[in-house]
Amino acid sequence: MAVQEIGGLEAAQKLSRRQLSWRAAQEIDEGLYVNLGIGLPTLCTNFIPADREVVLHSENGILGAGPNPPKGEEDKDLINASKEYITLVPGASVFVHSDAFAMIRGGHIDLALLGAFEVSATGDLANWTTGDPKFPPGVGGAMDLAAGARAVWALTQHTTKTGAPKIVEKCSYPLTSAGAVTKIFTDLAVIDVTPAGLVVREMVAGLSLADLQSVTEPKLTLADDWQVLAPPAL
Repeated sequence: MAVQEIGGLEAAQKLSRRQLSWRAAQEIDEGLYVNLGIGLPTLCTNFIPADREVVLHSENGILGAGPNPPKGEEDKDLINASKEYITLVPGASVFVHSDAFAMIRGGHIDLALLGAFEVSATGDLANWTTGDPKFPPGVGGAMDLAAGARAVWALTQHTTKTGAPKIVEKCSYPLTSAGAVTKIFTDLAVIDVTPAGLVVREMVAGLSLADLQSVTEPKLTLADDWQVLAPPAL
């Protein structure tokens, strides 16, 4: 299923990667212990509201990860699981890698934000391999997080580079976890995965439900209280 040439879709104000990550960060509740997966999710560390206490966990052994440092102020000893430079917030702790995974496998992580190649209608997540021999698979801690975190959100572009849907009826790639995802953030919409199906909570300006449906395989339902997804310029 390729992207249809629809005026509304072409005119839609798609989110940038930073705006997408900003939107997801606004949804994180006070007091949660949160793991940010490789890719889009790691950008969220820069957009946690200043008045909200959220403890960011990194699987290489950090509790209390902070925003990326300004250019030129990087500390080479402070990186996250994506090998990106980070800072530490007051009270942060650094520990052995195995303890970080014990936290994940022990059910101590409230929320994991993960990238996705595909998300199915029932919340199945595929994010570790596409089977392309040019791009070696990278399981990392994704399976542990998808199984061990109390909630999982997916952050992804709504379509592939060729315009194919990434939100699909059934994943064609090997699964990371079945039925794990409860919320999807894309450059076009915010979507809840519910027992009754996929519910659109927000859409970007200039987009209709029909436009969004044209690039989404499963049936979408528009929430009665849906809103326009309008992040700041970032």
